[in-house]
Amino acid sequence: MKRYLFFCTLSYSFPILRPLQTEIRRRGDEVAWFLEDSCQNLLYEDERQLMTIEEVMEYSPIAVFTAGNYVYDFFPGVKVGVFHGYPMRKRIEKIDDHFTLRGWFDIYCTQGESSTPYFTMLAEKHRYFKIYETGWTKVDSFFDPTLPPEPARQRPTILYAPTFTRSISSAWALADTIDQLADKKPWDWIITFHPKLDDPALVQRYEDIAAHHPNVEFSKLNKGLETFRRTDVMLCDSSSIIVEYLMLDKPVVTYRNTHPGPFLIDVQEVGDVEKALEKAFSRPPELLRAMHEYTAFHEAHRDGKNSARVLDAVNDFIENWQGKIRKKPVNLFRKLKLRWKLKYFHR
Repeated sequence: MKRYLFFCTLSYSFPILRPLQTEIRRRGDEVAWFLEDSCQNLLYEDERQLMTIEEVMEYSPIAVFTAGNYVYDFFPGVKVGVFHGYPMRKRIEKIDDHFTLRGWFDIYCTQGESSTPYFTMLAEKHRYFKIYETGWTKVDSFFDPTLPPEPARQRPTILYAPTFTRSISSAWALADTIDQLADKKPWDWIITFHPKLDDPALVQRYEDIAAHHPNVEFSKLNKGLETFRRTDVMLCDSSSIIVEYLMLDKPVVTYRNTHPGPFLIDVQEVGDVEKALEKAFSRPPELLRAMHEYTAFHEAHRDGKNSARVLDAVNDFIENWQGKIRKKPVNLFRKLKLRWKLKYFHR
C-alpha cells in the first residue's frame, strides 16, 4: 500500500486535494493530511490528520502534495506542486507569480496551454524538477457524470467572490453597490471571501449587508463547486477563480479586470455593474463561445481523470527520474526559516 501526504496552508486546499484523495483511495492506497496553523480545519470524519512532525516522519509518505507555494524539505517523499489556481496575470507584470520557482518541488503538475509551455522551458533551464501536464485536480469534480442536478433556485443568484490583493480587489469599491442592488433587484446573493481577504472592517461591512438583506448570504469560505452550483452568474475582479466558474458555462462580470477579454463582461465604473449583471443573466451566445475557448486554453483535460494523471506522474518520476536529475537549490535561508517556525532541527 502506498502512502501519500497532503500539506495544507490555507482552506482553499481542501477542494483541490479531495479529488486526488478519491483517486488514491480508489487505487487501494492511503492518504493523510497535515494542516498548518494558518489552515482552517475542515476535515471530514473519515479523513486522517497527522498532528505532529514526528507523526509525518513515521508515516513516511512516498509523495507530498500541496496547493501552496512551499512545503517542508525534510518531509519524506517526492514534493509535488498542484497549484491553487490558474495563471491569470492578475497584475500587469510580464510573468505571473504562478511561475515563480522557490526551489521546493520535484514535480509541477501543469494544467494546459496557459501553463505547460512556460514551465517546460523553466524545467529545461533549471533541470531540478520535472513537468507533467495532468490538468488541475480540483476540476475533476466538475466533470463527474454522477453529479446530481443543481439545486433549484427561486430567483437569479449571484456569487460575489473578490480576490484579496487590495490593489486589484473590488471588495472595497463594490460594497455600497452590492448593498444597493440587494435592496433594489429581485436577485439573491452569495458572498464569499478568499482566505487572505481578512480586513476586519471590510468583513464587518459585508456581514452588515447580509444582516440587513434576507437575500444576501455572506460566508468567509467558498466551497468551490458546491458554492458555484448554487448560483447563475459571478461578480468578480481579477481572481483566478474566474476560470473555474467559466468552466461551468456560467458568465462572469468583472470590475476593472487587469486582462479583460471577450470571455468576460468587464466594467470600469461601479454604476455599470447592474446592467452588466443583467446582460450576464441573458447569456449572449457570443459570450458563451468566448468563455469556452478561454477555459480550454487554461484546462486541457475535461475527462475527470486529472488526479489519476497526477498519481501516474509521481510513479513515473520515482521510477525514471528520482535521484537522476539535478539537486534542488540549497535554499538555506528559507529552510532555516521554516525549521525555526516549527522548532525542528533534527534532519
